[in-house]
Amino acid sequence: MNVRNQVLRGLPRRLVADGLLDEAVATAAVNDAGLAKISLIQHLVEAHLLTPHQVALATACEFGFPLLDLNALNLSACPRNLLDQKLVARHMALPLRRHMGRLSIAVSDPTDNRALNEIRFQAGMTVDLVVVEFDKLRTHVARFLDVHDDDIGSAVGGLDDIQLEQLVGDAVDAETMLDPDADDAPIVRFINKVLLDAIRRGASDIHFEPYEQRYRVRFRTDGILQEVAKPPPTLAPRLAARLKVMARLDISERRMPQDGRIKIRISKTRAIDFRVNTLPTQYGEKIVLRILDGGAARVGIDALGYEPDQRDAYLQALARPQGMILMTGPTGSGKTVSLYTGLNILNTAERNISTAEDPVEIYMEGINQVQVNTRVGLTFAESLRAFLRQDPDVVMVGEIRDLETAEIAVKAAQTGHLVLSTLHTNSAPETLTRLANMGVPGFNIATSVILIMAQRLARRLCAECKQIADLPHAVLKEAGFDSINMPLDQIRVYQPVGCAKCNLGYKGRVGVYEVLKITPAVSRLIMEGANSIDIGEAARREGFRTLRQSALQKVAEGIIGLEEANRVTTD
Repeated sequence: MNVRNQVLRGLPRRLVADGLLDEAVATAAVNDAGLAKISLIQHLVEAHLLTPHQVALATACEFGFPLLDLNALNLSACPRNLLDQKLVARHMALPLRRHMGRLSIAVSDPTDNRALNEIRFQAGMTVDLVVVEFDKLRTHVARFLDVHDDDIGSAVGGLDDIQLEQLVGDAVDAETMLDPDADDAPIVRFINKVLLDAIRRGASDIHFEPYEQRYRVRFRTDGILQEVAKPPPTLAPRLAARLKVMARLDISERRMPQDGRIKIRISKTRAIDFRVNTLPTQYGEKIVLRILDGGAARVGIDALGYEPDQRDAYLQALARPQGMILMTGPTGSGKTVSLYTGLNILNTAERNISTAEDPVEIYMEGINQVQVNTRVGLTFAESLRAFLRQDPDVVMVGEIRDLETAEIAVKAAQTGHLVLSTLHTNSAPETLTRLANMGVPGFNIATSVILIMAQRLARRLCAECKQIADLPHAVLKEAGFDSINMPLDQIRVYQPVGCAKCNLGYKGRVGVYEVLKITPAVSRLIMEGANSIDIGEAARREGFRTLRQSALQKVAEGIIGLEEANRVTTD
């Protein structure tokens, strides 16, 4: 039957009567929702025809159900083990309260009789419906399922003889992964869910860890590890085997570490790479997946958290025709993203850019990326030698680890090339003494290095729920706020609270930087063999800010909390 010829009734009639939609738009919406095989409510929200609140209010009025704002809901109080996870996810139905043989359920579409019948049958009790906004319901259902991740382990635990399927092609389609009927193997479905959950929650790493009496899966989110699932330890070999198959590793080799990659295509234009590393431990193979999102390097320099003068110093150094820019900091401090942000700025048709990396973490079109392979003799130093014979304009070395690599990089920076690289030191001034300790002469350091940036990543406070922390001036002074040239009575320190839109009061991360420009005064100290303390003091007289000062500046601006500044920096 042609929907367009039908008389509007129910919710679409209400929307027309209330003046929210005209009749033609309402009729078209009913037709489009039917063709897409989704509910009218979902279509109205996703097509931006109405706001979620407008749709929920009209639905509640039309069908006589109460309307609830899910932002006021405490998810931990929702009843557990009454409904199967698949049923909750499939029908977008959130259990709210169980009382006297009745179960309250939050839904956005109360007309879905099939869903209501399935819920009533499985719960074995009378079901009362409450209408909620579609977008909030989707978010809260996802969080509710995260809270119950432990149930995944028990669901997988009692199954035997699981068959592992070899993946075909270079990428896994996210839609296929999410389809529960696409693959009947519970191990496969479990791994797929973990990977997609990690992407959705913005995790940077996934840890699969076997122990004698238990097995755990952890996500590193905003720099902090959190346990998300506890499958039975008996499944450790099968979980490891599945991950190794996906990463195209040797599943028979369990005695040596291995490295591989997994790619998941989450849309037609975007794919997520996972760098996979296996490590033999006493009770099985620990497997860590690093999530590599190529889009992170294209967010733009303004999104990284540089103070205006720090950003300008980086851009000025990138505009130089020659010299060396060094990034320093511990593993996971964001050095790679900072480097690739600079490379993305430099990546034009007029420049020849080559990089030597171990491993290549982010693929960028227009840049010649070389994967270092020491087993065949392709080291950083050998790659650099080859680059210099390839007419380069810009060279990036993943890490300067030895004197040979340092000397070639310095020579390249002195002979008309812009060189970018990283070192593992705690601060920018210490990077200069580290190069000297490697054996690089002070004159070569002073005439090649033009900028050094040390960095850390701090958790950003959620703008929706952060609250002012009432701290006395003595505490602020002890923390070092008197060093940022801001009156103590004007400083407002915020603290995390936590809400439905964030992770325990935090949402995302921001960089904390110290940017050291090699000025003539600093150059003289380098050539005189000065230590990092003397260099740091000279730089501070010229406006250099330490990591601690930069972190406290972000605290004063309300971007991060004092506790987070103390976590990532020291006095």
